[in-house]
Amino acid sequence: MSTVTGFLTDSTLCIGCKACEVACKEWNDLGADGLNWSGFSYDNTGALGHSTWRHVKFVEHPPELGHGGNSPELASWTFSSDVCKHCENAGCLEACPTGSIVRTEFGTVYVQPDICNGCSYCVVACPFGVIQRNKEDGRAFKCTFCYDRQRAGRTPACAHACPTESIKFGPLDELRAEAGRRIEDLHSKGMHDATLYDPVDTSVGGIHAFFITRGDPRQYNLPPQPEIPTIYAKQGWKSAALGAGMLAVGTFLAFLGGGKR
Repeated sequence: MSTVTGFLTDSTLCIGCKACEVACKEWNDLGADGLNWSGFSYDNTGALGHSTWRHVKFVEHPPELGHGGNSPELASWTFSSDVCKHCENAGCLEACPTGSIVRTEFGTVYVQPDICNGCSYCVVACPFGVIQRNKEDGRAFKCTFCYDRQRAGRTPACAHACPTESIKFGPLDELRAEAGRRIEDLHSKGMHDATLYDPVDTSVGGIHAFFITRGDPRQYNLPPQPEIPTIYAKQGWKSAALGAGMLAVGTFLAFLGGGKR
């Protein structure tokens, strides 16, 4: 029986070197994204996409008011390597009409590109905006959690390349326990805003790639309350079914009443 695996990404250890991005692209033979300088950040890859399955987010923290002006030396940085969350209740998997997206024996979510028909249902169903289509052939792509490496008993390329162990890979339960210990350690060192991002109390039901962050998770492109869009469709169908049932009962009762007269 295979072990359910996961990623723990600790932003307090990330140095922004992008070794994970490079290793991911090299192992999966993903194309270069080019250099797109925005003028507002040192980050030139922008976000996750069909050819970027790991993305190091650069978060700049300007100095607080009253702390000596706006000198660049007073600013601080936080980095975090974003990736597909491999949700417990995956919206992309639920929305896929062709069976292209499957749950693997490791508990991760895998896209079979040879079955994808490019319908984009998975794109709109992802609450994190992770999975994207390749504009050239229309198919959807995202992180595979290095399924091929896992089957061979190897560590995913990004975690293997990380020089600070900001990205940890292992059994999911062990990583959650380690995350709890790490949060306690950070709090003891004065980082009281350090929290574990793992939305288990939403329709997502928890994720297989969770994060230790500081402050508002939205600055890391992590929504505070991610929800699978299809839950609203289900609620709509339930309401419609209930309404149809009540109408049928009412019609039947009216028919009986009319017959008695």
